[in-house]
Amino acid sequence: MQASKPSLLRAMMDAFRLPDLRGRILFTLGMLVAFRFIAHVPLPGVDLAAMRDLFDKNQLLGMLDLFSGGAMRNLSVAAMGVYPYITSSIVMQLLVPVIPRLQALAKEGESGRNRINVITHWVTVPLAILQGYGQLVLLSQQGVISGIGLTGPNLLPTVSMVISMTAGTMFLVWLGELITERGIGNGISIIIFGGIVAGLPDMIGRSLIGRGNLPGLLAFAILGLVTVALIVIFTEAHRRIPVQYARATYRGGRMYRQGGSTYLPLRVNTAGMIPLIFAISIMIFPGTIASYFQNSPGFSGRAATFIMRMFDSVTMPWAYVYWGLYFFLVVGFAFFYTMVIFQQMDLANTLQKQGGFVPGIRPGKPTSEYFNKVITHITWGGALFLAFVAILPFFARQATNVQVLQLSSTGLLIVVGVVLDTMKQLEGQLLMRHYQGFIK
Repeated sequence: MQASKPSLLRAMMDAFRLPDLRGRILFTLGMLVAFRFIAHVPLPGVDLAAMRDLFDKNQLLGMLDLFSGGAMRNLSVAAMGVYPYITSSIVMQLLVPVIPRLQALAKEGESGRNRINVITHWVTVPLAILQGYGQLVLLSQQGVISGIGLTGPNLLPTVSMVISMTAGTMFLVWLGELITERGIGNGISIIIFGGIVAGLPDMIGRSLIGRGNLPGLLAFAILGLVTVALIVIFTEAHRRIPVQYARATYRGGRMYRQGGSTYLPLRVNTAGMIPLIFAISIMIFPGTIASYFQNSPGFSGRAATFIMRMFDSVTMPWAYVYWGLYFFLVVGFAFFYTMVIFQQMDLANTLQKQGGFVPGIRPGKPTSEYFNKVITHITWGGALFLAFVAILPFFARQATNVQVLQLSSTGLLIVVGVVLDTMKQLEGQLLMRHYQGFIK
């Protein structure tokens, strides 16, 4: 009797047998290849040897380089990735419930969402210009790039570099939207995923070659696998709220009431990776500003040095202060962003319009208060989990003494989230054609 093939392998074979699904998969892979080509087109006037040495010594820059798939280490036109667009999207999400005009657009359905998306693209451009110039100034201060400035002979080279980096970002955003439209999965997330995964082999290779700490590397790998398993569990975890619907049907001129029951899933980690991005941005900002005044004489120089030590994630004992603040910021932003998103969803009002209700809870305001109470309780689990994952890299380095290999909590969340989302989309495509999918 012939043994059956593993379900994952069989599902992959079934996916490639379908012409349209095979075309979507190959198109996605082709866009990722184009992204990797762009990531290796460097800007002129860069000392690549000095850049690599700087990124090896600076763990924060090493983590950002991991997200870009080596594009920052090479200072390519794609060095910023799609992160200005991510920042713009987050800003727009926070502004929609505050600005009445944006609220009205959000309620206009598909056309309104398209207009908000256009505004998001326009906001991305100035954010990319500011971020690109800031990166160039920071690298110029480190001595790895020269001729940066907005006056004299440095103006034209600086403007051309900033325009090139901004164009690279917008090109990657365009590739991501093409993947969303013609490929598989969320294109922007897959571009970020491709950058993270592309940077892993080089990072692991440098860790194995540069260090003889094999037990530490094994412990690091086991800790990484355990973290991935926990991320999967908490990403998929949700609280089921029972919901009943009252339906009215007319037969022979008479009305009959029928009931249907289902459940409403409320995710434990509604905020996703956004609290980590908010928190790390807050933690990076003071040290970055202080670095500009570190060499100043007098009180300003001493204050800048103190701030840089306080927000130092490596040097003891200040590292404990850094990671402690990071922990509490992640918890706080997890609650903040969850409540913002939950208020925009307006589940109680939507449920009431559809004729649904939670058994034992009156429709309207009591249902809204009940939902708020439930989401607050379960968000504690999601917030503490995110905070634990956020500080895990620090404890991993202390326990294993592996300093080169970066266990990025945000990177792991992105990778696991993109893989799960893509698998679910493939699952849906296969189930529509009566094939067995990836997820049981």
